[in-house]
Amino acid sequence: MGPALGRRLWIIVGAALLLTAILVFISGRGGTARVAVSGVVRENLSSVVSTNGKVEPVVPISFRSSFPTFVKKVYAVEGQQVKRGQLLFALDDAGLGAELSQARADLDTEQEALRVAKSGGRADQIAKVAADLQKALAMRDQLRRDNESLTKLVAQKAATPHEFEENRLALAQADADVQSLEKAKQTYISQAQLDIERVTLLVEHARSQVRDLEQKISSTHGAAPAAGTLYSLPVHQGDFVKEGDLLAEMADLHNVRVRAFIDEPELGQIDVNQSVEILWDAHPDRVWMGRTQGVPKQVVAHGTRNVGELLCSVSNDRLDLIPNTTVDVRIQISERPNVLVIPRGSVFIDGARRFVFLVQNNRLHRRDIKVGVANPTMIEVLSGLQEGDEVALPGDVSFKENLRIRPVPTE
Repeated sequence: MGPALGRRLWIIVGAALLLTAILVFISGRGGTARVAVSGVVRENLSSVVSTNGKVEPVVPISFRSSFPTFVKKVYAVEGQQVKRGQLLFALDDAGLGAELSQARADLDTEQEALRVAKSGGRADQIAKVAADLQKALAMRDQLRRDNESLTKLVAQKAATPHEFEENRLALAQADADVQSLEKAKQTYISQAQLDIERVTLLVEHARSQVRDLEQKISSTHGAAPAAGTLYSLPVHQGDFVKEGDLLAEMADLHNVRVRAFIDEPELGQIDVNQSVEILWDAHPDRVWMGRTQGVPKQVVAHGTRNVGELLCSVSNDRLDLIPNTTVDVRIQISERPNVLVIPRGSVFIDGARRFVFLVQNNRLHRRDIKVGVANPTMIEVLSGLQEGDEVALPGDVSFKENLRIRPVPTE
């Protein structure tokens, strides 16, 4: 092999090695995973439970129809502030007055019958039976004395057996008469007691009818029992209403309550007197403040969720938070000032352990950490990381120890 051929061969081999190195370098760069990372920073962290709820009056006052009728007149409008005694509506009470007069007359009749029953009931009959019984007892007592005398006289041959037999038969009949009259007297007394009980029930029934009609007549003129907001008035003049139909609802709305629906996993964080913020889409610039009133004692189904129903007292000085509206609820669980935090999504769970993938020199390293309070996006780090560290955020790449990455900082 000549010198020129050797040099050419070495040039070809060198070029091949250089090309291989370049391809390896390019391949290595192209295979490095791009992973979003976030820094470990200090900030104030608020732990909040966010959910939805429904506004309710604290002491609602409802008006419902107590009988089928027509709405005769409506004197107020929905949303109006009303004073105590102010008339809200009137219902047609045609015919109720006549019914009430008849019911009162029936009550008077039954009360008189009760008075008679309590005075002895069938007094003449009971008196006659008592007199007859008294006579029968006197007759029986006399016959018994005669029987004792005749027994001695027959033994002394001073009276005949026939006289004794006649006395014995008369005494047996007297005993039978006494028993019959005593039974008749007891029957009359028992009947009188039954009459008292029966008539007493009739009096109560008549009194109930009078009371029911009086209440119906009273309900035909709906007046506010206290000052407040008339927040529901679903009827109009001329409407037909059935028994039990809602006519109006009102309450003092300066203080309302919100029934918040807390998902079962978050119930353990709820306590009495925690701060609450209420937000409503109809007033996006307003925030109503309140406090939790108690801890839910049971879990119930609410649509597809299992929730505890938490009552929150809320100040509503402007009266602009309306009952039956759906609102957003934020419950302040705790406040941690100037603590180390990382995104919640960067924390992985392994049984009771929590860990992250720490980014060092463009490689991932598993690091166990201890965590504290959290909100929907951030979580407190108690140990395992320092301010300025960077942690990897999950994405399309499967994380593993010592994986080489291209860090992509998050904004």
